[in-house]
Amino acid sequence: MRLVFGLVLVVGIALASFAVYMAQGFIEQTQAERDRLAAEQARATPLVNVVVAKKPMKYGDRFTRDDLEVIRWQADKVPAGAFNTVVAPQGGDKSILPVFWEGETRPRAALRSYEPFEPILGAKITEPGIDAGINANLTAGMRAFTITVDVTSGVSGFLRPDDRVDVYWSGTINGQEVTKLIDEAVRLIAINQSADADRSEETMIAETVTIEATPQQVAAFALAQRTGRLTLSLVGTGDSAEVGAVEINRNALLGIVEAAPEEAVEEKKPCTIRTNKGGEVVEVEIPCTN
Repeated sequence: MRLVFGLVLVVGIALASFAVYMAQGFIEQTQAERDRLAAEQARATPLVNVVVAKKPMKYGDRFTRDDLEVIRWQADKVPAGAFNTVVAPQGGDKSILPVFWEGETRPRAALRSYEPFEPILGAKITEPGIDAGINANLTAGMRAFTITVDVTSGVSGFLRPDDRVDVYWSGTINGQEVTKLIDEAVRLIAINQSADADRSEETMIAETVTIEATPQQVAAFALAQRTGRLTLSLVGTGDSAEVGAVEINRNALLGIVEAAPEEAVEEKKPCTIRTNKGGEVVEVEIPCTN
């Protein structure tokens, strides 16, 4: 009996020791996994909230808060102008950028096409209650001005809304044909009657382009269009270099050097005196003293 009790005691102690060993191994493994996950989380890029579209939207489509949702986005890859919440009260935390203020019931409109889960950008949507169009594309304080163009007016077949162009004037100054740059990097807001930059047919030949300009620029363009012909030159994407003054006339273009007009040679008049001979006045030539 004592032998059996001793065997049971030995087996129990062995099983207990084995259980303690297994528990220690499990705890060590769990701690190692915890430490590994903590290290990975510390190295991971933080995520932030970004508002995205829930459905496809085309240019001009209206949308409300029900058409949007918030997803997590890599913090250092958030596009400029993105929103971080759909609705928020006014006067709250300034770091919160909502698409709609609390109590706003008017829809907004898309100024470009959107795919599902694509971030909504402030520059690509209208203000609440405003439909897409030229008015929605105008920057505050700027005006819209339409310029007539054709296939000979530069790059009219390649222009799209939101492109930037240099504007050249061609006309006659002092009897000579002259072309000069009158403004540079002017923003286009519409081609023909469309402000939709996503329409592929807008790459066809344009008949008119609408530009964004200050009132002073509008006055200058109106005078330039009335007194000569305007030509557009497309500015490359991201090109911010200043061109400076550009002007060329016919003679400079063709290398013509006009001869200076000859000075007129003044004909010297002879020196004379008048004498009275027998009642008759006679003019006699004499040597000039100066």
